[in-house]
Amino acid sequence: MTAEPLEIYLEQQDVERGLREDVRAGLTAEAKWLPPKWFYDSRGSELFEEITRLPEYYPTRAERTVLAEHASDIAALTGAKTLIELGSGSSEKTRLLLDAFTRRGGLGTFVPLDVSVSALLASTAQIAADYPGLRVRGIVGDFTRQLDRLPTGGRRLVVFLGGTIGNLLPAERVEFLSAMRTALEIGDWLLLGTDLVKDPSVIVPAYDDAAGVTAEFNRNVLRVINRELGADFDPAAFEHVALWDPDHEWIEMRLRATRPMSVRVLDLTVDFAAGEELRTEVSAKFRPAGIAAELGTAGFTVAEFWTDPDGLFGVTLARAR
Repeated sequence: MTAEPLEIYLEQQDVERGLREDVRAGLTAEAKWLPPKWFYDSRGSELFEEITRLPEYYPTRAERTVLAEHASDIAALTGAKTLIELGSGSSEKTRLLLDAFTRRGGLGTFVPLDVSVSALLASTAQIAADYPGLRVRGIVGDFTRQLDRLPTGGRRLVVFLGGTIGNLLPAERVEFLSAMRTALEIGDWLLLGTDLVKDPSVIVPAYDDAAGVTAEFNRNVLRVINRELGADFDPAAFEHVALWDPDHEWIEMRLRATRPMSVRVLDLTVDFAAGEELRTEVSAKFRPAGIAAELGTAGFTVAEFWTDPDGLFGVTLARAR
């Protein structure tokens, strides 16, 4: 079976407008910031794939271990007819679930949602070829804005992996989980991957690797802005910083100006003092009780919570009530 034509709810002009709005808001703020989603052009995606293979970067390996151990349990518990993946990318880890559902039988449709047309075209074609009995419906959309576009009907399992929910600030998580619950019906399922709180000596190197791959990934956001908005950032003039915030229990990635400079972007001139930092990512780490509380507030009941043997990463299966 071939993949169905992509359903596009996020046009290129929407992406361009969002970038302009974020850059204007973030670079004119008193404490400058940019959202992490702008890392991910084709080069940024390649760099992130490289990061996931680094010895310091444990989340991908730990989450894969959990899924490999419990994919059959997830298929049996949910009995899902439709599997929806948010921020799907290559859907590599999701194949563990697809394999388990294929063995069990009953899954009819796979719906990956991602902002990248090229990523979806590649992944949906490959999955349709590898799982010939499966209907594959790719959706081009932003999971923070297009949850109302998810297909309805049948028992659904929504999968949100990779700890990506940690990139949302607490108020944004509340809004996202509430919108997720609104998009689902009673009895539908959510599978959520979350990085767990642990010793910062384990966390920080995952965001500041010895080979400098994460540093290049971090600076890539400046290259994206240069290319898309005609800005004149000098990426080499910014150094990569990864800091653990024990009060919020999250890690922040920042870019620190190594010298005073003025940057032209849009109709702005943005001044940086030497040592001034631009926050590019927050990655929250979670405790099991906190995950259950946030899901409970949004209208979900936790059915199962699993971790890898080292307790580095958690996967929660919750049901809409």
